[in-house]
Amino acid sequence: MAKTKFRPLHDRVVVRRITASEKTKGGIIIPDTAQEKPSEGEVIAVGPGGRDETGKLIPLDIKAGDRVLFGKWSGTEVKIDGEDLLIMKESDIMGVVA
Repeated sequence: MAKTKFRPLHDRVVVRRITASEKTKGGIIIPDTAQEKPSEGEVIAVGPGGRDETGKLIPLDIKAGDRVLFGKWSGTEVKIDGEDLLIMKESDIMGVVA
C-alpha cells in the first residue's frame, strides 16, 4: 500500500477503487468502457474525525487499509500523485469487508 502525501480533513476518507475482473465467468473480455465502476475499495487515508455540537472530536470508525463498500455515486474522483482516487465522507461508506 503506497503512502499518499494527501491528508483528508474532518470526517473524509481517501479510497482507492479495487478493480473488478475484466472477464466474465464464460471468458468474455469486457472492454473498459463497458465495465461498471466497482463500489469496493481500500481506504488509503482518513481524516481526524468530525465534531459534535460541543466541539468534541469524534474519531472515525474506518482506518487506513480497510476494504470498504460504498455507494455507486459516492465521493469525488481526484488524481493524486498520478493515481485515481475517491474522496468521500465516512457516512458514504456502507460497511467494512472482513
